[in-house]
Amino acid sequence: MKHLTSIQRFWISFVLVIPMLIQMLAMPFHWMMPGYTWIAFITTTLIMLVAAWPYWTSAWAAFKHHNANMNTLVAIGTSIAYFYSLFAMITGRPVYFESAAFISVFVLLGDTMEERMHNNASNALKKLLDLQVKSAEVLRDGKFVQVPLDQVQVGDIIQVKPGQKVPVDGVITSGKTILDESMITGESMPVTKKVGDDVVGSTINGDGAIQFRATKIGKDTMLSQIVEMVKKAQTSHAPIQNLTDKISGFFVPTVLIIAIATFVIWYSFLGATLVQAMLFAVAVIVIACPCALGLATPTALMVGTGRAAKMGVLIKDGQALEEINDVKTVVFDKTGTITVGKPTVTDIIGDQDQVLRVAASLEASSEHPLAKAVMNAAKEKMVEPQTVADFTAVEGKGVQAVIDGQQAFVGNDKLLADYQISAGMKQQMATLQDEAKTVVLVGLAKQVIGLIAIQDAPKPSSAQAIADLKARGLKTVMLTGDNERVANAIAKEVGIDQVIANVLPNEKAEHVKALEQDGKVAFVGDGINDAPALTTANVGIAMGSGTDIAIESGSIVLVQNDLRGVVKAIDISKKTFSRIKLNLFWALIYNVIGVPIAAGVFVGFGLQLSPEFAALAMAFSSVSVVTSSLLLNKAKIGGTEPVASSNSQPA
Repeated sequence: MKHLTSIQRFWISFVLVIPMLIQMLAMPFHWMMPGYTWIAFITTTLIMLVAAWPYWTSAWAAFKHHNANMNTLVAIGTSIAYFYSLFAMITGRPVYFESAAFISVFVLLGDTMEERMHNNASNALKKLLDLQVKSAEVLRDGKFVQVPLDQVQVGDIIQVKPGQKVPVDGVITSGKTILDESMITGESMPVTKKVGDDVVGSTINGDGAIQFRATKIGKDTMLSQIVEMVKKAQTSHAPIQNLTDKISGFFVPTVLIIAIATFVIWYSFLGATLVQAMLFAVAVIVIACPCALGLATPTALMVGTGRAAKMGVLIKDGQALEEINDVKTVVFDKTGTITVGKPTVTDIIGDQDQVLRVAASLEASSEHPLAKAVMNAAKEKMVEPQTVADFTAVEGKGVQAVIDGQQAFVGNDKLLADYQISAGMKQQMATLQDEAKTVVLVGLAKQVIGLIAIQDAPKPSSAQAIADLKARGLKTVMLTGDNERVANAIAKEVGIDQVIANVLPNEKAEHVKALEQDGKVAFVGDGINDAPALTTANVGIAMGSGTDIAIESGSIVLVQNDLRGVVKAIDISKKTFSRIKLNLFWALIYNVIGVPIAAGVFVGFGLQLSPEFAALAMAFSSVSVVTSSLLLNKAKIGGTEPVASSNSQPA
């Protein structure tokens, strides 16, 4: 059975336990399954071999090191219930095989969920590795030839054609292009690259052909370093320290001591027979059986995560629930997390319709992100572009053409050397630039007629979400690769407490570690470059609109592209973890009340708990835990109204 996964063991055990479940449901109707004792014996024996055996071996290993954990509870509970039932079966007494079987199945459910979490972690690494280019065009003997990536050497001259991926890190030696570095930097704006500029492996080349000298290959490339950091971050996380493990450290020895003392006192001092004394001891063990403890965490986790999923929050593992309870700082990536992730027109100075019409007419055929922002603004305001003539591109400045017999232009402030601009408009341009906005000049007949300001604006809900987090006493930090001027402008707009800008992708995880010195940290991001930070942080929260790798690396995923989901994630996690603690209280209170009764302390008052009723009390304990978990569906979750879908428009 060693080769079976916990998922496979769970389903096998679940199928085997069905006959006992049917019998339990039928008991109130006084129906007994023919040959039930033998059916229970055979199915429980198989479940012990499939499900309980790993817990027995783990408990024995812990015992040899003088420790007790959840596995110790499971091992003792299942073995006592199973072996006593064997004795009872032989001597014609009531059996408790179902106790041993159900304990194993419930606890295995928790292990199944944890195994799924580890599978997600390995998938994230696989997707990172899939980004790597498999070959490169390298200059060999005077001509470019296709070679496998592992044959590329530092110093090789590599050619990249339009639309291809850059194979490795390097420095451009000839050519000029625009690179889409979003998969590495997370920044949506393409970057112009010329001779002498660095290029990063796995980024996508635009419409220019370039040649570059390889400077980093193999494990030294930025992508490989990110992969390595994700690996380290995932393996450095401590296993989930379940509260039941902490409780079991003193609970198991206490129960065993009470059970042994019960047997000795009744048999040696109170004149009970051997079987009577053993029944008292077994009643203690059965009522203290960790069935409810085994249910406490997985049931709350299942109900809480189910409720969260309906609200657009996917919680992947129990560790996130435990860690987020004590989070002091929430760190955000900027682009695509706080901001929309694509440039939009924020201001139009001048005659709005005329300025947009001229700009849209000249930008109609361009694929540049700034041109797309202008075209989107024109479409929203229902401004139709006109046909232009004599269209030309002005190197490093913009574009120009003839509209209705007049020379028109759209471009940057370098055009001011050739065109006139009013003092007032020049002042407005400076103001917009101070707000970290990209300003596009629009001119007609040698005169600047207007300005269009473009910015990757914050999402409408970002400021509210950050205010909600601060109201909960949390510190907010922005961690971005963008320049400090832009970052500070966005941070001021949404109310962020602290800004850390100009951060390289491979430095994000280090900044998160530094922030963890002051308390636990949750990191919210959406790009490939965020993957190491997402896995390094105590809690990684990935935006559902982000890359697959970011989503796989986060322990919590926000399905909708809205930061109010972070508030909901924190509230749901806190409620769920609080419910787990309440469940553990209910699971243990029965022991506090029931164990003395089971031990026969109140026999003199006519109050006695046989193993049958001890098992019933244990079952009631489980029912109360499940009911407590189901009440999570009614718990009030703070924040604002349910998160709107990412494609809906703000009111």
